[in-house]
Amino acid sequence: MTIEENAAPQPVDPSLITEYRGVATSIISDNLSRLPGATGVLPYHAGGPLIGTALTVKTRSGDNLAIHAALKIARRGDVIVVDGGGDVSQALIGEIILTHAESIGVAGFVIDGAIRDVSAIRASDLPCYARGVTHKGPYKNGPGSLNVPVSIGGLVVHPGDLIVGDDDGVVALSPQVAVDLLPGIRAQEERERVKIAKFKEARLQLVRA
Repeated sequence: MTIEENAAPQPVDPSLITEYRGVATSIISDNLSRLPGATGVLPYHAGGPLIGTALTVKTRSGDNLAIHAALKIARRGDVIVVDGGGDVSQALIGEIILTHAESIGVAGFVIDGAIRDVSAIRASDLPCYARGVTHKGPYKNGPGSLNVPVSIGGLVVHPGDLIVGDDDGVVALSPQVAVDLLPGIRAQEERERVKIAKFKEARLQLVRA
């Protein structure tokens, strides 16, 4: 069966990537009225943040033919975001696909489905988020679509969205929304920094007393 390929949008501007690198998903979520965000999709990699441009994949449950097609068009800095329907009966990626993706500069994976070879993924710095784990491998029959809107744990992701992930989860937002949110995000970061510093100082004074 065929894979529908749609034109890829422009990558997120590198300066915007720089602005959002290290920003907590919790703060982004707060500035999005705490509404959007993927639920039930957890990090499995060794650690470290995820950030990049969404290359979206819609695939039939348990089938990864469309993911292989995505790897053929992936650009350096793309995050492969896979809507596998939340099915965890077959793994959609494992160590081989992860290693392939890393070799071409893919920034990470977000998969509403299962993965396998988890020991290798847990040892890897390449960000990988998924809904579950199984040893059972995927089918490769299709169909599937690339660069279409997808749903990941209730989070709608559009091709070209900015994807940000950390230990708390994953958020997605359009580049324009990301630009508009920056002042609020910076202000909240500063408020939280001051509040935490005050609590730490109060604790220190208590210890000294």
